[in-house]
Amino acid sequence: MSLAILYDATLCIGCKQCEQACADRHKLPYDDAIAAEEVQSDHKLTVVQGRDDRFMRRLCMHCVEPTCASVCPVAALRKTPEGPVVYDEDRCMGCRYCMVACPFSVPRYEWTKLLPRVRKCDFCAGTTLAGGVQACAEICPTGATKSGERAALIAEARSRLAENPAQYVPHVYGLEEVGGTSVLMLSGVPFESFGYRTDMVKEPIPMLTYRVLSRIPDFVPLGGILLGGIWWITHRRDEVAAEEHAAPSGEGR
Repeated sequence: MSLAILYDATLCIGCKQCEQACADRHKLPYDDAIAAEEVQSDHKLTVVQGRDDRFMRRLCMHCVEPTCASVCPVAALRKTPEGPVVYDEDRCMGCRYCMVACPFSVPRYEWTKLLPRVRKCDFCAGTTLAGGVQACAEICPTGATKSGERAALIAEARSRLAENPAQYVPHVYGLEEVGGTSVLMLSGVPFESFGYRTDMVKEPIPMLTYRVLSRIPDFVPLGGILLGGIWWITHRRDEVAAEEHAAPSGEGR
């Protein structure tokens, strides 16, 4: 069973109890100043953004085929069959490729720590993998954040769209973006208005990368041979010219 979160922005009242619960679960600081921050950071793994009376959450999307895990050279990030993308700080060597590769710009780095780690929402993996519920879903007073099995939540999201089409943008965000994510989102306003990209490919990015890399053996050796041939011809021509110039009069003609 693959777990997921369904976040329905039309039900969110911006209380930010999900932020507080996330901080408590991960033993991170949380006060009024941090509550006012609307960007993810190494000390704020989930964020509730506000625009007038509209709200939107930001957190790790836990891609079905995560790019962060595919680029990690030491397997510090990996996708679990249950849904969470988890991080093993003991494996991490701090290359931060994951930060560059993430299509949602989620991972953050503890720049000010002597032993820095990559930080991101981990889906409360320690709890969910044991059958529990994410802290943000457990605390949500309106049901805006709901935890469950991904297929069931997709069906519920589609049902909400069908039953109240005027209430929603007709799109389940995370259903197809970069091959799908374990965080599904509904909204009453365009996702772009909160900075979410809606032009993402529908195929897992690691698959696209694989296709490019799979072609490298075809053209790299040919390119190398071609460049080597050009260098040899040029170099040999210089050698011949030098030999002819150095040869005594009458020789080499």
